[in-house]
Amino acid sequence: METNLLKPNEICDEAINTGIKKSKYSTHQAIILGIMAGAFIALGAFSAALASHGVADVGVSKLIAGSIFPVGLMLVLICGADLFTGNCLMVVAVAEKKITLKSMLKNWGIIYLTNFIGAFLIAFLIFNAGLLHVNSDKLGGYAIKVAVNKSSLTFIQALSSGILCNIVVCLAVWGAYAAKDMIGKIAIIWFPVMAFVVAGFEHSVANMYYFSIGILARTDASLVEASHISADKLAMLNWNNIIFNNVIPVTIGNIIGGSVFVGLAYWSIYKFKPNKKEYNKQAAA
Repeated sequence: METNLLKPNEICDEAINTGIKKSKYSTHQAIILGIMAGAFIALGAFSAALASHGVADVGVSKLIAGSIFPVGLMLVLICGADLFTGNCLMVVAVAEKKITLKSMLKNWGIIYLTNFIGAFLIAFLIFNAGLLHVNSDKLGGYAIKVAVNKSSLTFIQALSSGILCNIVVCLAVWGAYAAKDMIGKIAIIWFPVMAFVVAGFEHSVANMYYFSIGILARTDASLVEASHISADKLAMLNWNNIIFNNVIPVTIGNIIGGSVFVGLAYWSIYKFKPNKKEYNKQAAA
């Protein structure tokens, strides 16, 4: 009897096939798909911030943001786009020797860069549309606060949070491979992504938007005033802190979380074969 859900071992096969398809994208396909994914995530992040920024209770605020943010990944996986964090699962196709390490790294490089272009484009449009002045400039002040807090993390905090984030995000992507219908895909994407937003984990592509909008907002004196952030704390929002306190460790963490804890973990369960002698012993037993 046919079902609308792949079995766990079949999901692994789907992940391998998806990795093969992604490795065969032409450069212009990868560029456009990467820009679209960055834009989708940015739209989800902005909408989540708009809905939640004025809520005083931290738990309720995060729950509201978490219920809206997943729209970004839904658009990526259902409409079609390429997101760096999800593409960490291409490691399964590499482990299965269906694609080369070089082709995966080329895809990662193009998608990472173009995800940033897409995220920055949306941030630029939002800023120039004057949307940060919502709620007496409080939305813009909130954008600055978020960027300052993220740039103030220690390396180990950002690394650990990045690992946790992409474990959850890649489980959502992995689960979406299993669902054959629209409702199933939405359900498996929505709840894990909501969990990572509520938990406050660090997502490299979402942070491309948060830093872009924060830096743009900082150029507006009224938004800076609405943030109620002191000058010395505002000074923490600089490229040195952004890159070394967040971008690098979060990206490394996202790769570890998605590639190792999800992709290679499931590959080792369903595809890895021990050496022939050991395998024959297990088969005989």
